[in-house]
Amino acid sequence: MSRLKAPIPRQRVALAIQYNGSDFHGWQRQPRERSVQQTLETAIETVVGHRAVLHGAGRTDTGVHAACQVAHFDTDSPIPGEKWAAVLNARTPRSINLSAAASVRLDWHARFSATWRRYRYTIYTARRANLFFEPFVWHYYREYLDAELMLRALEPLLGRHHLSAFRRAGSSRADSWVEVQEVRCDRVRDFISIEVQASGFLYGMMRLLVGTLVQVGRGQRSLESFEEIWTNERRELVKYAAPAKGLCFLRVGYDNNPFPTEAWYSTMPHYSFDPLPC
Repeated sequence: MSRLKAPIPRQRVALAIQYNGSDFHGWQRQPRERSVQQTLETAIETVVGHRAVLHGAGRTDTGVHAACQVAHFDTDSPIPGEKWAAVLNARTPRSINLSAAASVRLDWHARFSATWRRYRYTIYTARRANLFFEPFVWHYYREYLDAELMLRALEPLLGRHHLSAFRRAGSSRADSWVEVQEVRCDRVRDFISIEVQASGFLYGMMRLLVGTLVQVGRGQRSLESFEEIWTNERRELVKYAAPAKGLCFLRVGYDNNPFPTEAWYSTMPHYSFDPLPC
């Protein structure tokens, strides 16, 4: 007797996902902890009535946020692709928001079709803490941070480099080559924003990078010392990882982006405010 063939999926649905990482143990499904992937897969399953597998463009650690994570799943459901954002928003906690959904080609892949990923790390440097910023920034006020010096340290990273110095143990990736496409570091009043766009990111790369970059900004490490760390793969000199809550997976790039610009690009505004009265 011949085996029954699995039904061909009617469509592949891409999702643009925002989440507050404070409520989750990262993106990837965990055996005993709550994750974003597991929460969304469960929501999809309540609609389609069978197991759903969600493929993400990247993984985020516990406590890391996402302004526009991208993922896809296959389904034979007749629900139009663009309707899935509303369908899932009604079935997920408030710490997850689907900003858009779309039908894509069956050979499109959230991870493998991506040409770049972009992260932003936000540091809040005011002396006083602020309850409204606290979940999304690293409140660092002990020493003055020179954002221009930090940018000068970042700029030599542009290009393709072996960045094993900024890679945490436990990754299954075969190598540490990364093509860094763009870097930014700017200060707006009490906020420093660090952005890195690359073809892909190593496990823990951004938090280790920022932790070491802060040493440059506070004058503890020279530009030459910072560059020597990654060019000579001196992982033992990278001692500090920046806290997870200041990091946000900003967005993912595709040759043919399936989402509206407003759902994909301006999903996390820069922090900026004037603490003085008008």
